[in-house]
Amino acid sequence: MTERLYYQNSYATEFEAEIIRVEKHGARSAVVLDRTAFYPTSGGQPFDTGRLGDANVIEVVDADAGSILHVVDRELAKGPVHGSIDWSRRLEHMQQHTGQHVLSAAFDRLSNARTESFHLGSASSTIDLNRALSAAEIEQVENEANRVVWDDRPVTIRFADAAEAAQLPLRKDSAREGTLRLIEVADFDISACGGTHVARTGAIGMIAVASTERFRGGTRVEFLCGVRALRGYRALRDVVSGSVRLVSVLPAELPAGIERLQAESKAAKKQLKELQVRLSTFEAASLAQRAEAHATVQVVLAALEGWDQAGLKAIASELAGRPGHAAVLFSVPPPSAVVIARAPDAAVDCAAVLKQLVERFGGKGGGRPDLAQGGGLEAPADELLSFARGLL
Repeated sequence: MTERLYYQNSYATEFEAEIIRVEKHGARSAVVLDRTAFYPTSGGQPFDTGRLGDANVIEVVDADAGSILHVVDRELAKGPVHGSIDWSRRLEHMQQHTGQHVLSAAFDRLSNARTESFHLGSASSTIDLNRALSAAEIEQVENEANRVVWDDRPVTIRFADAAEAAQLPLRKDSAREGTLRLIEVADFDISACGGTHVARTGAIGMIAVASTERFRGGTRVEFLCGVRALRGYRALRDVVSGSVRLVSVLPAELPAGIERLQAESKAAKKQLKELQVRLSTFEAASLAQRAEAHATVQVVLAALEGWDQAGLKAIASELAGRPGHAAVLFSVPPPSAVVIARAPDAAVDCAAVLKQLVERFGGKGGGRPDLAQGGGLEAPADELLSFARGLL
C-alpha cells in the first residue's frame, strides 16, 4: 500500500519517496511509490499534477490493493525520487472541497437538504441536493456558509474506527469499513472524507453560488470558491462592462436595456417581413422578364442579396402563380437559403431539385414537388446558379 502523505498534511508539496514498481497505464508509463503527496481522482475531486524527478505527472489513479499509480510523461526507474505538487492546482481543489463541506452542511442545517453527490470540475463545482429549493432558501444558505468562512474556523483531520464514528454527529453515514478519516469544521460539520482540505475556513476565501437548476427531483447547485470565485467575478465584470458599452446604459439598467433592444429587433423583423411581402410582387414582376425557357417551362434563376428565406418564398410564390413558370431562388452571401416553386402546369419536381442541390453543396431542407426550401448551401452564387440550370 502507498502511504498517503496528504491524509495528514494537505499542505505538503515536496517529498522524498521510493519508486517500488514501474508499469504501463494504457500507452503511458506509470510508477507506484512507497509514499506520496499526490492525490488520486476520488470522491468527486480530481487528481493532483506536478513532477517526479524530471518527469511530469499527468494523472494519478487510485489503483488496486491501496496503491496509487502515478502516470508520467517519460520513463522512470526504480529507486529514490523527489516529488513536487503543483500547488496552485492543489490549493484550488482544497478551497473547492472544503467549501463544499461548508456549503453542504449549511444546506443540511438550514434547509434540511441533503447532498447526494459532489463534483469538482475544471472551472466550477456542483452539489446535487435531494429536494427543490427556492431562491430565498439558497441565498440564506449562501450567507450562512460565508459567515462560517469568515469566522476563520479551524478545519481538523482525525481518524476514528466504526464504533467511535457511530457516536459522532456525522453529516452523512459512511459506507466505508474500518478506520475512517474525518474532516471537522469546528462547531459546524463532521464528514468522512479522503480529500485535501484547507486548515482554516478563512482560506476558502468566499463561497459564491453561480447557478441552480432543478435536477432529478432535487436541486443542482453550481458554486465557486476562493480563486475561482475571483476568476468568476472578473469574467462577469468584463462581460457586464462590455455589454454596458454596447447598450449605452448603466450596469443596473442592463436587463431593461437588453429587453428594449429585443423588442426593437422583433418590431424591425416584423416590419422587414411586411415590406418584403409588399416588395415581392414588384421583384417577381422584374425577375419574370428574365425567365429562361427550359423545355415547356419558363424558369427564373436568381441569387438575391438582402432577402431572407421568407422573402424568397414570397417572391417564388408570386412567380409560381404565373402559368408555366418555375423559380429557383438563392440568398447571398453563403451559407445560402434556397426556395424552389412551380406553377401547377410546370413540369418541375421541386423536391428532387432541392435534394440534388443539398447533396452537392451541403445544408438541409425538404418539401413537395410544387414547393421546396432549404438552407446552409456553401458555394458562390454563380456556382449555385450554374448547377441548378444544369439540373433543369
